[in-house]
Amino acid sequence: MTEPGHDIMIKDALVFFVAAGLIVPALRVVKLPTVIAFILAGVALGPSGLGRFYDMWPVLEFVTISDPAAAAPFAELGILFLLFLLGLELSFGKLWSLKHLVFGAGAAQAGLSALAIGFALLAAGLPGTTAALLGLAFALSSTAIVMQTLIENHRTSTSVGRTSLGVLLFQDILVAPILIFAGFMAQDGDSGLFSVIFEALWKGITALIVILVIGRYLLAPLYRLAANTGGRDFLMAITLLTIVGASVITASAGLSLALGAFLAGMMLGETEFKHQTEVDLEPFKGLLLGLFFMTVGTSVDLQFILEHVPVILFGVVCLLLIKASIAAMSVRIFTGENATAAETAGLLAPAGEFAFVILATGTATGVISAEIASIATAIGVLTMLSIPLTWKLGASLGDRMKKAESFDAPAPSDYADLEGHVVIAGFGRVGQAVAHIFSDEETAFVALERDPRRVAAMRKQGWRVYLGDGGREEILIKAGARGAAMLVVTLDDPQAAVATVLAARCLRPMAPILSRAKDAEHARTLYAAGANFVVPDAIEAGLQMAARALEEFGYDGDLVRDRLAAHRDQEYRAAMKSIRAEEADSNDKLEESAS
Repeated sequence: MTEPGHDIMIKDALVFFVAAGLIVPALRVVKLPTVIAFILAGVALGPSGLGRFYDMWPVLEFVTISDPAAAAPFAELGILFLLFLLGLELSFGKLWSLKHLVFGAGAAQAGLSALAIGFALLAAGLPGTTAALLGLAFALSSTAIVMQTLIENHRTSTSVGRTSLGVLLFQDILVAPILIFAGFMAQDGDSGLFSVIFEALWKGITALIVILVIGRYLLAPLYRLAANTGGRDFLMAITLLTIVGASVITASAGLSLALGAFLAGMMLGETEFKHQTEVDLEPFKGLLLGLFFMTVGTSVDLQFILEHVPVILFGVVCLLLIKASIAAMSVRIFTGENATAAETAGLLAPAGEFAFVILATGTATGVISAEIASIATAIGVLTMLSIPLTWKLGASLGDRMKKAESFDAPAPSDYADLEGHVVIAGFGRVGQAVAHIFSDEETAFVALERDPRRVAAMRKQGWRVYLGDGGREEILIKAGARGAAMLVVTLDDPQAAVATVLAARCLRPMAPILSRAKDAEHARTLYAAGANFVVPDAIEAGLQMAARALEEFGYDGDLVRDRLAAHRDQEYRAAMKSIRAEEADSNDKLEESAS
């Protein structure tokens, strides 16, 4: 016979699966975002929703969540999975490229928001320590909801996605010092602030070193062992161990759980198991994140909100206005893009899930009273519910700014001053396919094409295409190659492609250059000319044919994409190994002939 607590947990789990499988899809039919659907389901099925009428209709016990706190550990796993998968998509090189956003825009947004909110609360009559801690808590934004919103709308690779991620990463790093500060404010002064900070800093650095060492020397061998002995089952077990283990290491050092999961994802993203792991974790991440959002909904006390409507609504409006204005200003300063600043401000203005952790700590230590904590929780939840709306408002404002700026768009000869865009050399079938993806992701590009008829046809369709030979440096300069973030060479003429890569490398020694290759010999020449990554047509054609054959055999689409990604990595590594081996042999022969 099961214990009563187990019965409640099983019943609550059943309610959650009903919500995830029936209620949320029904809400999605009316175009509600998934995040909002889960939060609203949590509100409706929580203690302050249908659960409030349990005494009148006992049957409601079977369709409501009785113990929301029991689901909290599983909900937190959803956040860890989200951060882990984000880490998989980022290499250390990409993270370093975000440093001006993390420590620039992120620091400005968090610091100025905390000061503004803290002084506003102090002016409202709250004690200094309470105002300071609430200011720090509300300065943070929702990593889970913002990144989930960007992922669902395919915006993570855009300027808005990179900027939001950079700011949110700084906020995640900031959680640990805030919690240390909360604990220090509750102390009687027996231990000094500097000793507390030094101890936390030492623990944090030690934890990061441990994770980096494990990821560098142990992670890949463990995954290979699991793949060779047990297949996908053992790989899943190793993945869960990696996520939870790294999170425990950072948490034990006073850092956030999410930071450990993010670092673990970055380490695994450097191995050949990246794509397999993404496919395996995707459904778990969705369910566990849904559980997290439902727990946020169950924490809403509708009766308390109704009793304090004026104060709570005033707090919601003030918080959104303060954070949106500061976020827009910070992003504008460090990116120089008005549209990006407007859309990012809409995403970052609401409160975040870590605010609840800080509120709980402040309440437990007596820094924040129970009533103030309840009002702050209601404000935080309501602003989080508004994220899809504030994002759309920010995106709409950003679109208007883009249209206004488009009237002053530069002439072709003025693109020499552009920065951060992509130059596409060759606008045939492959170049147009690349351009369509860039356009969908709102990535700016300038295309060069040698066929005047094609240039005329593409320009009529609204594409930014100009006549020119990418092998000439002066043409690349006109296209803004000196300020380009990347150059993509899609020319089908082998000699022209090599000439373009050589010219581009002379202009931009450090910029990444991607090029299309006709065959292995052509790929070898392009690498020697300075290309960072080469895509041989033969390899891609073979992979696509194999994928189509597997689908005809009845293989699942996700499995086919998984296999395709894994074999693509193997093929490119093998090609690079062959090229390097031939180069080494050639060098040896030259040395022998010289001697």
